Amino acid sequence: MANMAQAVRMALHYAETHLGVTDIFGEDVGAPLGGVFTATQGLKTAWNSPLDERGIIGMAIGVAMGGGKPVAEIQFADYIFNTIDLLKIAGNTCWATNGDWNLPMVVKTPVGSGIRGSIYHSHSFDATATHIPGWKIVIPSNPLDAYGLMISACQEINPVMYLEPKALLRVKGEERIPGEPDNDKQLSKMIDAPLGDRTQWKPQWPEGLEAYAVPIGKGKVVRSGSQLTVVSYGRTLPLCKKAADDLASEGVDAEVIDMRTLWPYDWELIKGSIEKTGRVLFVNEDTEVTNFGEHLMRRTVEELFYKLMAPPRLLAGKFVPGIGLADPLEMASVPQQNDVTAAIRALAAEQP
Repeated sequence: MANMAQAVRMALHYAETHLGVTDIFGEDVGAPLGGVFTATQGLKTAWNSPLDERGIIGMAIGVAMGGGKPVAEIQFADYIFNTIDLLKIAGNTCWATNGDWNLPMVVKTPVGSGIRGSIYHSHSFDATATHIPGWKIVIPSNPLDAYGLMISACQEINPVMYLEPKALLRVKGEERIPGEPDNDKQLSKMIDAPLGDRTQWKPQWPEGLEAYAVPIGKGKVVRSGSQLTVVSYGRTLPLCKKAADDLASEGVDAEVIDMRTLWPYDWELIKGSIEKTGRVLFVNEDTEVTNFGEHLMRRTVEELFYKLMAPPRLLAGKFVPGIGLADPLEMASVPQQNDVTAAIRALAAEQP
């Protein structure tokens, strides 16, 4: 099975070959590195930009406005914050021009903790991104969705923010991407650049890749249940799924929803599950104050108050300025497996 970085790379290859993507660029995105997480190795339209995040976003806006279809990368989400005003311009262009100008651009950036990246390589961006109207925002939790969401993003006519959970970029999937070879070693030999000299290397892309698309705005029930609903995305989604599976032996029957898209999100899916179970836990690793989960809690209370058997809960990152390098600091700052399990267990035990 492909890992998430390989999935993104194959989707971008398909997009530059069949979907009109003209430029894939950012810091170390082109040869020889192909991205710090290798997600852009071997792509024919990939090139290296200066170390200038504002320049990268400004260039993407210009390319898109000039008729191109760029995919720009900010190497780590920690460095996207100084581009907020430019992201707002990109987001409001279609609206501000009364639909006369579209910006078909994708901005991809690795987010979150999990690689011991310390204070400058561990930030989340999901809540901040949802504060910028005009952008569609996606975040996969597995390689197949990573492929499908990138295919969808590259077909949009206005900006898409593609958030990559960096802790999952090396994790292999449980489902094969359409066209992916059956042999994992064969896939690596075909599309992973060798160590050392790469000047003569060229990828051998799988011939059967196709436009497998995950619709933007559609979530997915990854585990059905009847007692409570767990809503998550990105790095924490696999933690929620494992916790729910483990707690089944204790008689806890949790339904787990992968949002996949933060905007526009699949409220009908979430709403239907909460109406069924009467309990809901929202889980993500962004800081807990002004967290996107708080918005979902507000909507839950406003629309589903009389359906609830217990107060809605949020499990999120601590409201601290950064994440420390030492393992205990990182693990205390953002939800870990034991935190998710304990939160689900406690919510299931609450009685009206």
